[in-house]
Amino acid sequence: MILVNFVSKLQNMVYQTEFSLSAKRRGFHLITSEILKNLPTELPKSGLLNLFVKHTSCALSINENADPDVRSDMEKIFNHIVREGEPYYDHTLEGLDDMPAHAKSTIAGVSLSIPISNGRLNLGTWQGIYLCEFRNYGGERRIVATIIS
Repeated sequence: MILVNFVSKLQNMVYQTEFSLSAKRRGFHLITSEILKNLPTELPKSGLLNLFVKHTSCALSINENADPDVRSDMEKIFNHIVREGEPYYDHTLEGLDDMPAHAKSTIAGVSLSIPISNGRLNLGTWQGIYLCEFRNYGGERRIVATIIS
């Protein structure tokens, strides 16, 4: 009986939703407010938010949310590390930006875990959530948000 009650309570501790982010041009985009808009208005007192982007040519990241130069510099850094049109790429049918986008996605990652404390995302003062769009025309991006409390 105690185990059944415990399992029942655990099942009520997970919330999950899936939503689309608006299409964005290639680059690093601050999406913290767009993420929050798609979460429940009241977050648990404590817990963990996991964000997962369901694509292989973009990524999620946390970085500075104040100076837009950080976003443009990140784009330049990634383009320098993973260049388009390299002669050794085999996967080229979907455009010059596609294979580099897959590599950049692997480097940056497709998920984030953010602590929830006192009913708010526990980000640092200058931290924001980024969508790293690596395609010229990536379109809407699907996000799965899971809150565990």
